[in-house]
Amino acid sequence: MDKFPLARPGWPYVLGALLLALVATALGVWWLAVPLWLAALIIINFFRDPARAAQAGSRAVISPADGKVVAVQDAVHQDLPGGRGRMISIFMNIFDVHVNRAPVSGRVQGVRRVPGGFLPADRPQAAVANERVEVVIAPAGGGALVVSQVAGLVARRIHCRLAPGDIVQRGQRYGMIRFGSRLDVYLPLEAEARVQPGQRVRAGVTVIGELPDGPPQAPPQP
Repeated sequence: MDKFPLARPGWPYVLGALLLALVATALGVWWLAVPLWLAALIIINFFRDPARAAQAGSRAVISPADGKVVAVQDAVHQDLPGGRGRMISIFMNIFDVHVNRAPVSGRVQGVRRVPGGFLPADRPQAAVANERVEVVIAPAGGGALVVSQVAGLVARRIHCRLAPGDIVQRGQRYGMIRFGSRLDVYLPLEAEARVQPGQRVRAGVTVIGELPDGPPQAPPQP
């Protein structure tokens, strides 16, 4: 295990919930203590951050999120080569691991926060209508892909640790969305999608696509 399995942004929530539960327990207010302990367990489960490692080829694109694939479709995006590609959308429910991971190794070309609304994240129009943070990554083989953290009806806090110029390794933790929502991955048009709607995927493990031939990426890291 490469770290304590709890995401850093979750510590204030976890400690606050545990403190309230302990106080209620010490005072003997059991009607309040029991739901507070349950809430603390739910919060700990939400912010869990297990170690992951992908066993995949050098051109594989891995899932940046746990969840269910809700769309695999042609799409347009200004940061893709030629402006067109394929979008893979992954919806995270409240029981999924919410730590997001880099889908490929490469250099971060841009990080853009796009203002927008807060529609339910499973709606198709949420990809372009909702507030989101888009990260453009240039793999070693050239070209670019985009991974977009999309806010939802309840999940309105997007955390992204990347900045333009950063070098990321495939599987590297880079952020999360509190609480729920979705991630969209925009692959180059020449890339091949390896998942289909309805399929469950795991961040840092499941191969969701394959980049076209080119120089290999750096070895995957957990």
